[in-house]
Amino acid sequence: MAEKKPEMGKIRNIGIIAHIDAGKTTTTEGILYRTGLKHKIGAVHEGGTTTDWMDQERERGITIVSAAVTCYWKGHQINIIDTPGHIDFTAEVERSLRVLDGACVVFDGKMGVESQSETVWRQADKYKVPRICFINKINQTGGDFYKSLESIHNRLSKRAFPVHLPIGFEQSINGIVDLVSMKAYTYTEFHDHELVMGEIPADMMDQVKKYRSLLIENAVSEDEAMLEKYFEVGEDGLTEDEVRHAVRAAVLGGKFYAVTGGDGRGVIVEKVLDMVNDFLPSPSETGSTWGTHPKTGDKIERKASEAEPLAGLAFKITTDPFVGKLAYFRVYSGVLKAGSYVLNSSTGTKERVGRIVRMQADKREEIEQVVAGDIAAIVGLKGTTTGHTLSDLTDPIVLENITFPEPPVSIAIEPKTKADQEKMSLALQRLAEEDPTFRVRVDDETGQTIISGMGELHLEILVDRMKREFTVEANIGQPQVAYRETIRKDAVEVQGKFVRQSGGRGQYGDVWLRLSQNEAGKGFEFINAIKGGVVPSEYITPVRKGIEEAMSNGVIAGYPVVDIKAELYDGSYHDVDSSEMAFSIAGSMALQEGVKKASPTLLEPVMKVVVVTPEAFMGDVIGDLNSKRGRIESMEDLSSGIKEITAFVPLGEMFGYTTTLRSNTQGRASSSMELAHYSDVPNHVAEAIIAKNSK
Repeated sequence: MAEKKPEMGKIRNIGIIAHIDAGKTTTTEGILYRTGLKHKIGAVHEGGTTTDWMDQERERGITIVSAAVTCYWKGHQINIIDTPGHIDFTAEVERSLRVLDGACVVFDGKMGVESQSETVWRQADKYKVPRICFINKINQTGGDFYKSLESIHNRLSKRAFPVHLPIGFEQSINGIVDLVSMKAYTYTEFHDHELVMGEIPADMMDQVKKYRSLLIENAVSEDEAMLEKYFEVGEDGLTEDEVRHAVRAAVLGGKFYAVTGGDGRGVIVEKVLDMVNDFLPSPSETGSTWGTHPKTGDKIERKASEAEPLAGLAFKITTDPFVGKLAYFRVYSGVLKAGSYVLNSSTGTKERVGRIVRMQADKREEIEQVVAGDIAAIVGLKGTTTGHTLSDLTDPIVLENITFPEPPVSIAIEPKTKADQEKMSLALQRLAEEDPTFRVRVDDETGQTIISGMGELHLEILVDRMKREFTVEANIGQPQVAYRETIRKDAVEVQGKFVRQSGGRGQYGDVWLRLSQNEAGKGFEFINAIKGGVVPSEYITPVRKGIEEAMSNGVIAGYPVVDIKAELYDGSYHDVDSSEMAFSIAGSMALQEGVKKASPTLLEPVMKVVVVTPEAFMGDVIGDLNSKRGRIESMEDLSSGIKEITAFVPLGEMFGYTTTLRSNTQGRASSSMELAHYSDVPNHVAEAIIAKNSK
């Protein structure tokens, strides 16, 4: 259903984000049906959805990869990205939010705010993405719009205000009251094709007035001119357009959230679409994009305009069985044309844009060009991966990259047959290109291939994809924890001196380092404090390189060393014998020696675990978490008889937890996990890890 390309003010780039199972994909299906892209609504449990197009997604009923869909509503072009809710695929949400202008957060009306709802909300805060909220499933038994709204106020923001109120309760819900237009919109049958506009039910009038006052009072407070007029004429003196404008301005401010509710499969999603058009920003309203010059590092501004030089970000790479490698791409400025050449300014290489396609989930519509503010996919890019900037050949810019967390879980993998060996390497390489939280390396000592990911489910699905998409049979080992090492002493001074004489020109490198702890999670910091040229400037970078290489192999059990500061403050050199290699080796020697003297310690990943369980099983769940070295953080009532337990538990104790939880609770509890932080490993556990690694 292609329509004439709307101007930039009528483009919306939005994400649908939520906790697992809140109904994101179903809501997207409802939107596609209402906008004419589909003739029937696909159901997740039947495996008939558009955006969940991978086999594994349809079998498991969960979203794994974010899918991009373009649809049209009342003269607006809406690019939607349906993102995963499972914590193992949090990178998909992260990279989607980086390129979106607005988001629709979906909540399960029976559960309210859940653990992953908080995570995606924080991610949206990080990227300053304006949001609207849709409380889904309120027409089901246990669904409650007002209770869910209260949980948003308690756990996310007090600045969330309904613009619609539901008419009816649970199964009797049959429409909404619009607090802006002060009209009721109802339907008689669930699958009605249109909403009927009418008067507000008399028994709702008091409640409507109360919530309308709250909405207007809080919306106008974000805009001085509107606030003055409000004081002059009161809420009844404001026109419908003025109220709508005030709500829009407040939502765009980023600290005010418009709320509606309903069933994501029904005609009511038309009201969600209206909210997207009315309250979420167009690319021209999100302001300029800033980047740096790849050579000089100078800051560069790019306005959201077709007249500006090209600047865009590749936010996702996928391998399509029919067209090969696809790069999903957001254009921030300029125009990208099919068949043209562009600069990948992140790598400095020239790329040819083969074809440009607009994605309808897994289907493609070929287009000639993509302009500022729009999202599309490019076929034929060779060296572009997630986070790379594509820019004008003569006017390069590098946009801020997308950062991803380090994967905490690793497993060894080996091909079943010799014939699978080569295919496996290719498959792993392709999957790593697509997924920035998936890492592949070869263990130097054992020669094994080690793959790392965000959790057991993440790795399980990647191995499954390898089998289905690349027909590679593989054996996998037990999951392993990605431990780290660090130091606990400050200002440890150490010398690294590498001298070798073997006839002819020798090797000479001499450095003094001062090692200290860095803040947790800050990583490695190198400080060059050399004065008077005692170590020539051309040897500083090799010293740093040598230190970083030595950090990949710690002194306790060979795990990477993290969170340290290394200050290079003294040294000496030889006019003839000094070389970059000698100083690199001297840096490595100093680091290894210094870590030994600076009270090295082993760190383990600690997970934030959230368990939702019937109250009857709460004692068993808490006892089990305590036995796993867990620390219970909080316990909350979600609804009658349902408790939510939040705990911090070392990852090493959590493998296979889902199965244990099911058996402890007769299959009635659910859990989610995310990496919280790294902390020191207790001595008795550290001894066991060291002993295991020294075998």
